[in-house]
Amino acid sequence: MTSIKDVAHAAGVSVATVSRVLNDHPAVRPDTRSRVLSAVTELGYRPNAVARSLRTHQTRTLGLVISDVLNPFFTELARAVEDAARERGYSVIIGNADERAALQEHHVRTLLERRIDGLLVSPTDGGTSMIRDAVEVGTPMVFVDRWIPGLDVPVVHADGRAAVHDLVAHLHALGHRRIAIIGGPSETTTGNERVEAFRAALESHGLPLPREYVGEGDFQTESGRRATEVFLGLAEPPDAVFATDNLMALGAMDELRRRGLRVPDDMALAAFDDIPWFLHTDPPITAIAQPTGELGHRAVEALINLVEGRTASSVTLTARLVTRRSCGESDGSRS
Repeated sequence: MTSIKDVAHAAGVSVATVSRVLNDHPAVRPDTRSRVLSAVTELGYRPNAVARSLRTHQTRTLGLVISDVLNPFFTELARAVEDAARERGYSVIIGNADERAALQEHHVRTLLERRIDGLLVSPTDGGTSMIRDAVEVGTPMVFVDRWIPGLDVPVVHADGRAAVHDLVAHLHALGHRRIAIIGGPSETTTGNERVEAFRAALESHGLPLPREYVGEGDFQTESGRRATEVFLGLAEPPDAVFATDNLMALGAMDELRRRGLRVPDDMALAAFDDIPWFLHTDPPITAIAQPTGELGHRAVEALINLVEGRTASSVTLTARLVTRRSCGESDGSRS
């Protein structure tokens, strides 16, 4: 399939110049315009949503594609993004990918067709073609929470590795030795990072991570329930479970309750991504908390810098462990 880069190469101009011609920008010289249009015709190039999204006039509108609007973490993140954008005079259009790559592709295409000024994305996978095309032609973009390795896009996220080590040390101090994990999708950076941090933390305490103690999840409640069901069917079930997001932790708790088991007496439970609900469960759930509000504000700041012609760098914040009674301890917190 012919790309905008192919047209630029054939016409001997930059991708930005091709974009200006396609958007009928008056600053393009007539001979340059003619060469570009000839190349478009000869190559049979059909401008896609990405190419059409490049323009010369700002709309003061940003796009935000989040992985799952029902996940309280992303709900809070979206609120923070809207607040930060409004403070800077921008509006935000939100698309919910529902952890599905095809839906993510749809929202990215739709937002680009709406001629947004820039795009914030928390990718559901290793990168759909629309995201890669948008990066290729210079669409202002920032990844938030998750990212796509290999793409030259600023990333705003919280590093949870130290907090995961704190969690494992906490569980170890409470006497837990058979500790399992419900991981997220391997296609996501957060899914991989949290499992690897957990594995390294266990090794530092001389604890194994048998294959059967690694549950397959998708950051949805039902997958947490299913993984817990599998754990409980083992000849030697784990005595503690770490769910790598809040919805899977709630699914794990549902399955334990369905079986008449108690947290933490029968099994300890901890989660990544603290949410207000965790204070009101019985018992309150130990969790790793991300600075969600700051993530949203810093992501908007980085994106607006790009939109307004400035540079933007990646930002790494720090997550922290909040201890509660779901692992057997008294209420409290630490960072």
